[in-house]
Amino acid sequence: MGLELRHVLVYFFIISHYLIIVMQIGPYILKNNLIVAPMAGVTDRPFRQLCKKMGAGMAVSEMVSCNSLLWGSEKTRRRANHEGEVDPISVQIAGADPTMMAQAACYNVEQGAQIIDINMGCPAKKICNTMAGSALLQNERLVGKILDSVVRAVDVPVTLKIRTGWDKEHKNALVIARIAENAGIQALAIHGRTRACAYTGNAEYDTIATVKTAVRIPIIANGDINTPEEAKKILEYTAADAVMIGRAAQGRPWIFREINYFLATGRYLPSPEVNEIHHVLINHLRDLYDFYGEYSGVRIARKHISWYTKGLIGSAVFRHAMNRLQTTDQQLSVINEFFDSLAGNGQRLAYIEHKELAA
Repeated sequence: MGLELRHVLVYFFIISHYLIIVMQIGPYILKNNLIVAPMAGVTDRPFRQLCKKMGAGMAVSEMVSCNSLLWGSEKTRRRANHEGEVDPISVQIAGADPTMMAQAACYNVEQGAQIIDINMGCPAKKICNTMAGSALLQNERLVGKILDSVVRAVDVPVTLKIRTGWDKEHKNALVIARIAENAGIQALAIHGRTRACAYTGNAEYDTIATVKTAVRIPIIANGDINTPEEAKKILEYTAADAVMIGRAAQGRPWIFREINYFLATGRYLPSPEVNEIHHVLINHLRDLYDFYGEYSGVRIARKHISWYTKGLIGSAVFRHAMNRLQTTDQQLSVINEFFDSLAGNGQRLAYIEHKELAA
């Protein structure tokens, strides 16, 4: 089989008696088939770098608007900042105008993007009201125009993320997948919900499995992948080439190494030790402070601190106090005190009961 830039190739290597799956997107060979999902306000450069360090094969940036009027904004410049980021650099763009999407793709390639990902999966009203994101699934002809325009505009691989359809009565993921394949899209990520479902209910994988059997381009399964067992089960059930993990990595970036280990050995890694989680959190926060500056960094850090500590004994009081702190020094000091108290209760973290956590 020849190597073609327009296709993603999946290689299988037997190393030490274990099956290791490696994906290639254009010239970029991923170290595995675990991908960080693009998440608005989450997958900034510090988070992407951390997830890659923790075992993710690739991380897709948070969405960048195709509106050229926004390219000079501080937010857009920050999202286009890939300094020191491990290859490959995948940037997601969103919009509904084929010409503007092509221009946005070119702009981001000039800023260092090595892979362009097109968003046709976001269910947010403010995105869908502009006919972008998952709203595009209602207009298959426009989908084709956008994909053709972007693929022709850049000389880097282009990937696509979609949902199963607009609603349960209008699931057209298979039609979109065929349009994508014909346009030269090199990988297709499918979230197992419709736009109408948003993030409610359970993701379904039958649609993903059906698409996988019908097209030649690699398929990435997304939705409700929270544990190593679920990742393995979904890979086997759908025959997908990779899985994309989003919310499960919030406050738990080590999920990628856990899944990697489970897929390779069938065994579980021990849960992280208190000292390691403390170290990971502190380093993550320092990267956020450096990236955003003190004022914004402190405020953006709050949600990450909440995710890292959710469910830990005493964390409710801790998080309430954390939201009132105004400086980086105050945040770091209180975090150190909290984790020092946890370390006194054992080497590994202890969580409260699920019913208490829900309350």
